[in-house]
Amino acid sequence: MNNRDVDRGSRPKLIVLAGLPGTGKSTLARLLTTKIDAVWLRVDTIEASVLKAGVARSFETGWAAYLVAADLAREHLRLGRSAVIDAVNGVEPARRVWRELAEECGVERWVVEVICSDPDEHRRRVETRASETPPLPAPTWEEVSSREYVPWAEPTLVVDGLAPPTENLSRILGYLGGRLRQRAR
Repeated sequence: MNNRDVDRGSRPKLIVLAGLPGTGKSTLARLLTTKIDAVWLRVDTIEASVLKAGVARSFETGWAAYLVAADLAREHLRLGRSAVIDAVNGVEPARRVWRELAEECGVERWVVEVICSDPDEHRRRVETRASETPPLPAPTWEEVSSREYVPWAEPTLVVDGLAPPTENLSRILGYLGGRLRQRAR
C-alpha cells in the first residue's frame, strides 16, 4: 500500500508553523512531515540557498524565501499533497501569503503557533544553537527578542516548545482532525 492509499478521502492541507526562532518549529515540522504525507518547506533553508547563490542578505532575501516557499507549496497542493510551512510568520504580510495561497488552491489552512514560555530557556536555546542553514547565520538573542511579532488575530493552536515534541505532535494531529494521510509503516 502506498501513502496515497491510506486515506483517499482527505484533501491536502496547508499547515503553517509560526513562532520566533528557537521555539521548536523545525523540530515539530520534521516530526509532522515524517508522520503525515506532506512536504516540509523551511523558509530559512530557502533563504540560505539564495545567499549561497551570492545574493547579499537583506529584507528582500527573506521575503523572496517566503515567496519561493509559497510557490513550491502551491505546486505540491495542486498535486494533492499537504504542505508544512516552517517560518516565523511574525507580521501580516507573511501571514497574508498563506491565507491567499489556501484560498487560491481551495485547501484548508491550519496555523500552529509555537512558543517557548520560559524566557531563560528560550534565550539558552537561541544562544547555544549553531546555524543549521549556512551561510544564513543563527540569530542572536538580541535579534530574536527585539523582532517584531504581532499577535495573531485569527484562531491558532498554540503549543509550548517546552513540552515534549511527541506531546506537541499529538496535539497538532488532534487539531488537524486526524484526517491527514498517515505514512505507511
